Amino acid sequence: MRDDADFPAVPSAGRSSGPSDPPSPGDPARPPRATATDLRLVPAALAAWGSAWWLTATEPGAALAGTVVGTALMALLGALLLVDRRPRRGPATRVPALGPPKPRTPEPRTPGRRWLAQCALIVACVLAVLVAGTVHLVARDRGGAADLAAQGATVEVVGRIVGEPVTVTNPWSGAADSVRTTLALDALEGRGAAAPAGGRIDVLAGLAWGDLAYGSEVRASGRLLPADPGDKTVATLVAAGPPTVTGAPVPVLGVVNTLRADLLTASDGLPADARALLPGVAVGDTSRIDDELDEALKATGLTHVTAVSGGHFAIVVATVTALCATACAPRQVRVVVTGVVMAGFVLLVHPDPSVLRAATMGAVGLVGIGLGRPSRALPALAAVVVVLLVLDPWLARSYGFVLSSVATAALVLGTQPVARRLTPWIGKVPAFALAVPLTAQLACAPVLVLLDPSVATYAVPANLVAAPALVPATVLGVLATLVAPWFPGAGVVLAWPAGLASWWIAAVARFFADLPGARLPWPGGAGGAAALAVLTVGGLVLVWRWRWVAGLVGVRVPWSRGSGWPHTWRTAVRANVREAFVARRRRATLRLLVAWAVLAALAAGCLVYAWPRWIARAGRDVPADWAVVACDVGQGDGLVVRTGVGRGLMVDVGPAGDAAGTCLDELGIERLDLLVLTHFHADHVGGLDAVLDGRQVARALVTGLGDPADQARWVLDDLSDRGVPVEVAGAGTGGVLGDVSWEVLQAGQGKVAPSTQRGRPALAEADGGANDASIALLVTTPQLTLVALGDLEDGGQEALDRTLRSRAGGAEVDVVKVAHHGSRVQSIGLAATLSPTVAIVSSGENTYGHPTDTALDLYESVGAAVLRTDRCGTFALVVRDRALAVAGCEDG
Repeated sequence: MRDDADFPAVPSAGRSSGPSDPPSPGDPARPPRATATDLRLVPAALAAWGSAWWLTATEPGAALAGTVVGTALMALLGALLLVDRRPRRGPATRVPALGPPKPRTPEPRTPGRRWLAQCALIVACVLAVLVAGTVHLVARDRGGAADLAAQGATVEVVGRIVGEPVTVTNPWSGAADSVRTTLALDALEGRGAAAPAGGRIDVLAGLAWGDLAYGSEVRASGRLLPADPGDKTVATLVAAGPPTVTGAPVPVLGVVNTLRADLLTASDGLPADARALLPGVAVGDTSRIDDELDEALKATGLTHVTAVSGGHFAIVVATVTALCATACAPRQVRVVVTGVVMAGFVLLVHPDPSVLRAATMGAVGLVGIGLGRPSRALPALAAVVVVLLVLDPWLARSYGFVLSSVATAALVLGTQPVARRLTPWIGKVPAFALAVPLTAQLACAPVLVLLDPSVATYAVPANLVAAPALVPATVLGVLATLVAPWFPGAGVVLAWPAGLASWWIAAVARFFADLPGARLPWPGGAGGAAALAVLTVGGLVLVWRWRWVAGLVGVRVPWSRGSGWPHTWRTAVRANVREAFVARRRRATLRLLVAWAVLAALAAGCLVYAWPRWIARAGRDVPADWAVVACDVGQGDGLVVRTGVGRGLMVDVGPAGDAAGTCLDELGIERLDLLVLTHFHADHVGGLDAVLDGRQVARALVTGLGDPADQARWVLDDLSDRGVPVEVAGAGTGGVLGDVSWEVLQAGQGKVAPSTQRGRPALAEADGGANDASIALLVTTPQLTLVALGDLEDGGQEALDRTLRSRAGGAEVDVVKVAHHGSRVQSIGLAATLSPTVAIVSSGENTYGHPTDTALDLYESVGAAVLRTDRCGTFALVVRDRALAVAGCEDG
């Protein structure tokens, strides 16, 4: 699509972006000037982004003060610009009486004035964000939800569903038994009185909430909890039960809900992957996508096909524009039709802020690529960023907004140059097809490592192979959605080819995700993102200046730039392959040696920085004389103590998956002398099958509280089927395994009577309390002492502290496995009593904020070195020369 009138030009900084001025008569013709990219709005957009980031985490009073300062600064800059515009009077000159007056040459703009104008533009954008954001903050906090949440009050709310219900897996039970959604408050009552309602709240509730129609008005009750700083929502409601529907969605949303539901019906007969993925590709409904397919999409960089992105809007707009052009519709008709279709698609996928953002970014990216005018697209993108931040300053903290902005900027700036560079080698169409995913992935990779400290190795080829199926899957899926309510048979007919395209995307994701090295571990945090960005830029420079690099290594390139494959190579295919490799070489010079040294130093630096993370996950950095290993099992626990060659004692087995079993395989553990399952939450027992497969377990020790009941029943059945003897732990129970001794310090605070029954013990029943029923285990080896605290809460930790302080000989240990993945519930007294040298925090990606700064600071304050599996991966503790050291972790 190329329609210059639909995308007005923006003049570039210091130089006109349009065609050069026509030469005056008699002057030689001048070549046209190259169009410069207008960057003037970019600093303003970045400044607006930073101010929105600060604003959303501050108080309304501070935001108001910032607005006042911004207003004063804007007034000062405006006054300076007005003063600079006053004409300067020079000496009087006589005007000739005869002849036409000479044209007046405009006074050139001075650099100082340009800088003043640029500063005024930046301050104006920041001020707009501050003013609008302050209004948002006042409106957000005018209600009483924040105050009631600070008190943990039980409330009754009335509001409308404004967020797509998402099923959440409970980490304690391992079951998908809760739903998270968002509610726009209309009424609020708490502490026996009505409170002013305003803003939005997150809702965490039972599965009954998943059946609510988008836009429905509901009444519900539950407990309010405070929101995290910087969240757009005012609080989180933990609902006490199912809601009462008090109002239907508005008619438009009612039609949309019907369309989406009928798409699910039309796709019911498709194969599993097609049935799961088609609603996500067409309308962003991910309710049928299972965890395995979701992980495959993440590992291959294909999550954008289900999260409605700018690409979906670009496909829809391009299709509509092509149809209008085929029908020879006038320009005005095309504009109106395209606008109506985009508005309808926004409603179809639900008008969430992320969808509105995607629509805007998709329009900018499509116009920028179609026109091939980055000089116009980039200032438009910057303006869109500023406008969106004014409308919703909380977008500044959204990773989706960051990725959309970065990807759009990369597409409008990088697609054309990359495609031009690739065209001589692979042809115009393949070059453009490869340039789009390549530029987007390279730009987004440093941001993605902040979310997941890994690099999707095959993201570019996976997107390239899957891309042809995205267009038919989206277009036919939307058509099936529109047709299904009125002509169900036609909806099914359209859903099948759309499902076939969706199946292809899922197959590509699974294929590339199963390849070796599909996700390359990379250091997380700002340091990892910066390192990847530097490496990416360095690689691009080397590839872009490959002729210069070839000259440095002593190879003369016998063909000119832009000519593609050399003539000798083409001839070699038909005649003699050896001709293709004939090249003249020159002797190495000092410059060559210096260049190679710099390149080698950069490569070595990146390798040294990333290598510990690469090998930590696989456990290859574990030395042969390890004493204790903390297995990286994600959000869960998995601790191994060495009891002999090929033997160990294991405390918990992590969540479902192969992580714990793989860790034992890497350690060469063929027999577990003792397997301790501190309690029955899924993040501590889910990986049991992988641990039991391929190795012998002499004995299992479990807590006496069967909570959750289903999980406890499954664990006991599995152990019984494998012939593993099971005992219920009791305080004082212990034993010796080679030169390692163990003792149960606490198991349920005395609430559960221990049993010595073997085979299948009887467990006490309770609804809740599993955390404080965790087994607290003391392990003593010839080199060190260790205490594993399970998931003990306040009561359990305080009881254990009293028990340890009453023991003769002191209670200090060398190593502590911190309770509950480093949650904020930590006993100051217990930490001081144990006074460990090393504190191990076993955690992974989670939505609970584990580990918390409170827990980390507490154990650091008692002199412990805190080591975290979410940063280190799998690591080992060793004792050499009577000193405790860590192997496999440099960034605890």
